[in-house]
Amino acid sequence: MLYYGVMKLIIDGRWVRTDYHDGISRYTAGLVRGFVENALPVTVLIHDEQQRMMLPAGVDFLVVNNPISWREVFLARRLNRFGADVVFSPLQVMGFWGRKYKLILTLQDIIYYKHPTPPHSLAWYVRLVWRLFHMARWPQRLLLNKADHVVTVSETSKKYIQDFHLTDRRITVVYNAPSDTAVSTTPAAMTKNIIYMGSFMPYKNVETLVRGMNILPSDYTLHLLSKITPDRQAELQSLASNAESIVFHNGVSDDEYITLLASAHCLATATKEEGFGLPITEAQRLGVPVVCSDLPVLHEVAGSGALYFDADNADGFAAAVGRLEEEDFRRSVALAGQEQAARFSWKNSAMVLYEAAKRLM
Repeated sequence: MLYYGVMKLIIDGRWVRTDYHDGISRYTAGLVRGFVENALPVTVLIHDEQQRMMLPAGVDFLVVNNPISWREVFLARRLNRFGADVVFSPLQVMGFWGRKYKLILTLQDIIYYKHPTPPHSLAWYVRLVWRLFHMARWPQRLLLNKADHVVTVSETSKKYIQDFHLTDRRITVVYNAPSDTAVSTTPAAMTKNIIYMGSFMPYKNVETLVRGMNILPSDYTLHLLSKITPDRQAELQSLASNAESIVFHNGVSDDEYITLLASAHCLATATKEEGFGLPITEAQRLGVPVVCSDLPVLHEVAGSGALYFDADNADGFAAAVGRLEEEDFRRSVALAGQEQAARFSWKNSAMVLYEAAKRLM
């Protein structure tokens, strides 16, 4: 089948989780949703039938090998037989040997060049390869230059990729976007809850948020929503002078996340590096103010709908949270945030990706 007689576009959906979305999984599902909203034809690669449940209906699926299988070496030959014109991967890795189609790869950010510590959950040998890979730039350059085009998720990330000379290919920004469940209504009953959604990697700098809770009045509560190892939880708990001011959820569903976020005093992050910062736009779309570290990428994403503080300054974090006590000021920040979040949608991002693909034909 040749869509519109012009282009058969394939999105690699094999990194989509079957339980809950992580960053790459949500990005992939969001772009597929955008294609559906635009009535654009697309085929999605999966390796597990359960992945269909995490992706929008209304698209064609092609079941192929797991991306970490040895069969990945031969994937391009199968896609050639399928008649692929352009293939998009939400990561920078994908089997390409013998391909006859155009390939678009994604580098979400360059965080691990600045903060090379790998996730502790990975096996020791994977962590070793991770560190070795990020000690030099040529391996990344080799991967990205195998593509015909490169995508990233923010103008800031694009600038860093160019500054680090990680590819010779043209780069297009295909923004992240808030989920459809993040509706733009604010409930009347607000809480003193501060929400953090993200990992507990060192560069995420959750320590500053915990130390800030020691400064804020005792009626504030910091909710840490993501999964966390017992050792990491113990590290953060040791920094809190009042254990009751910190709630570890160790993972929440999308519905639980939105419910907690919608009634929050604010969403907070003290991250020292970010590719985009999706929870920020999700909070803003709900009319929830954002308190975040003073980074160029977060200014790009949050705009005037956030209060900024130095990432290592717990007093600055606590002061920003306190400023939102003034209702008129809080309302102005929330409205600015909703206007900013409206810039990002999966429908727009999918169209940007589609136009980038068409230019390769």
